Amino acid sequence: MTDHAADTPIPDLDAYAASAADVLGLTLDPAWTEAVVANLRVLHAAAALVDAFPLPDTAEAAPVYTA
Repeated sequence: MTDHAADTPIPDLDAYAASAADVLGLTLDPAWTEAVVANLRVLHAAAALVDAFPLPDTAEAAPVYTA
């Protein structure tokens, strides 16, 4: 398995948080900016793990999920 996360540059999450808040019409309190960006870093890392998981071309989404 290749490390796609290492190949993916980390985006400017500070700018993303500010832009996303603006687009959504939210007021982002500057006191919370650091926590929001930290959460975005965690989400970016989790997404990189999912993206790096190899799936065969024949894989299909499950139509029904059961526990």
